[in-house]
Amino acid sequence: MNLQALSDFNLVAAHGGFGRASRVSGRSKATLSRRVAELERSLGVRLIERGSHNLRLTEEGRALHDRTAGPLSEISEAGEAVVLGASIPRGRLRVSAPVVIAHVAFGRIGARFALAYPEVQLEIVAEDRLVDPVEDGYDLVIRVDPSPDDRLVGRRFLNDERLIVAHPDLQRPKNCPDDQGALRVKAVLLSTTPADTTWRLQSGQAADIVLKPEPVLRLSSLLMVRDAVLAGAGAAMLPKLLVADDVAAGRLALWGNQAGPPVELWALQSSRRLVGAKVRAFLDVVEKTFPERAFVPPV
Repeated sequence: MNLQALSDFNLVAAHGGFGRASRVSGRSKATLSRRVAELERSLGVRLIERGSHNLRLTEEGRALHDRTAGPLSEISEAGEAVVLGASIPRGRLRVSAPVVIAHVAFGRIGARFALAYPEVQLEIVAEDRLVDPVEDGYDLVIRVDPSPDDRLVGRRFLNDERLIVAHPDLQRPKNCPDDQGALRVKAVLLSTTPADTTWRLQSGQAADIVLKPEPVLRLSSLLMVRDAVLAGAGAAMLPKLLVADDVAAGRLALWGNQAGPPVELWALQSSRRLVGAKVRAFLDVVEKTFPERAFVPPV
């Protein structure tokens, strides 16, 4: 059995089609299709049903993929570790990052990495969906306060805070709490924010200050929320990394920090993949950007 053809078949099967496998791997659809056809001829069975809109594996194709995908991935990773373990990082590196952290920090992180490691083809994708490193073809995924997952391993590289901010002309409420002891305030919220949400401001006293946001506007992006707050629409709870410059410049007034533990940002990869030289190099650049593991706005 041709291992290259088998590897190409598993790539197509894992990504649900020749087009997506081609985009992820950088290899042409024609090459992938030819390799899969060669594998089918060598085995004497049909592995993929042609002609349908979405790729569908045959029973034989599903069995072959289930039994060989894991071992082939481990062989590939082991080979990469041997080749790259003590050499200059090279090859393709794909990273998925949430839109806000990508917008604020990963442009300059990517530039530093590209200048330091020109033999690596780095791609950073800004997206807020919960991607799967293996299925979506990423070497690293950046996540905010990730839930424990045995399939992912990695390291925390940044602590951030959630700040309650508003336009300087919007007065912070100081009296007239409601029946639950909360101060009501006009607010800009994310579309996904529950209706019964409250904000708890650290007060330095026995009890936190409780604010009850009354939405005047709901938006689907934290970047849009920040812009609406800058325009005076209302107060909002936003990541420090997004609004630190605006607070420092006086464009936004800081009402206080959200009570509770810090927000943790992690760089994660599949637990089945070995950490190659290019991944280690990228993580080193990320950690050097945040040496104190706390967000500091760029100067």
